[in-house]
Amino acid sequence: MNLAVPPGGLGNALAIGAGTGSLFEDTAQLGMPQLCLGGLSEAWLLKELGHRHWMLLARLAGHAAPDFRDVDGAPVYAAFCALSIRDAAFGVLGENDRLTLHSDLMRVSRTQFLSRHRLTAKGRAMGTVELVSTFIRRSATGNHAVARVAIETLPPPLASPAAGLAGLAADMRAERMDTYKDFDLRRRTTTEAVEIEPCPAQDFNGAGFLYFPSFIAFVDRAEWQFETCRAPRATTIHRDVFFYGNVDPGEKVRVSRHDTRRGEGRLAHHCRLERASDGVRLADAFTLRRV
Repeated sequence: MNLAVPPGGLGNALAIGAGTGSLFEDTAQLGMPQLCLGGLSEAWLLKELGHRHWMLLARLAGHAAPDFRDVDGAPVYAAFCALSIRDAAFGVLGENDRLTLHSDLMRVSRTQFLSRHRLTAKGRAMGTVELVSTFIRRSATGNHAVARVAIETLPPPLASPAAGLAGLAADMRAERMDTYKDFDLRRRTTTEAVEIEPCPAQDFNGAGFLYFPSFIAFVDRAEWQFETCRAPRATTIHRDVFFYGNVDPGEKVRVSRHDTRRGEGRLAHHCRLERASDGVRLADAFTLRRV
C-alpha cells in the first residue's frame, strides 16, 4: 500500500467546508523543486497532493494535525488505492509560472475517501488529479499485510464507492475487469521488464512504506529504458494507477510492460508492478504520454 505521509506543503491557505469535505486552495511559484526536464514534475505534484489529501482528512476529523489512531492506540494511515490524472498539460509549465491547486475531499465509503485536485495556470486548466485512500493499520510483520480501519468520528459517506475511481479500484483489485482503456487485462505476455531495488532514503515514506509517487517513478524509469529514442521528453496526458500491495526495504520491484501503442505524437502503455521475489501484484499503471 502507499501511504500519504506529509512531505511538506505549499502553504496554509486552508478553508473547511461543512459536510461535503474540505477545500484547500493555494498558489505556488514554480522553481527547480517543482519542475523536471519536461515541465511540471509529476513526482513533486503527487507528493504535494498526497500531503493535501492527508491534511484534509485531519481537518475533516477536527484534528489540528493528522494523527489518527485505532481503538488500541496504534497509528492509522491513509493508504492510496488509486490515482487518476486527466487532461494534463504539464509540459507547458516552466520556471516562475504560478500554479494554483484547488483541492476538495469527500468520504465515499466506511473506510475510503476521495480527493479531487484541479490545476490552473496562465488562465487555463492544467489537469485534474483524483486520489482514493483507505485507512489502514500496518502489520507487525512488515509491509506485506495491512488491515483496513474505519474512523468513526468522520462525516458519513457522500457518494457510493461503486461509482467513479473508488469503484474502478475495487474492480481492478478483484480482477473483475477483462479490459481497461482498451488494454487486454487477461494478456499474460510481457514485452519488456526491468527490476528496480527501491532506495530507503529516496523511495520510502516516513511510515516505512514504499511511497505511492515512487511507483509512478518506477513506471517512468521503465519507459525511459524501453523508449529512450522515441520519448526523450515524454509528458503525461492521462494516467490511472491502481495499488494493491507494498514491499519491505531490500525487496525488488519488477516493472513489466504488457502492452504498448505508439502514434501521432502519443505513447500509451500498460505496466504491471510486482514483487520480484514472489510475483505478487503491487500495482497496474495505464499511461498516455505526449512525445
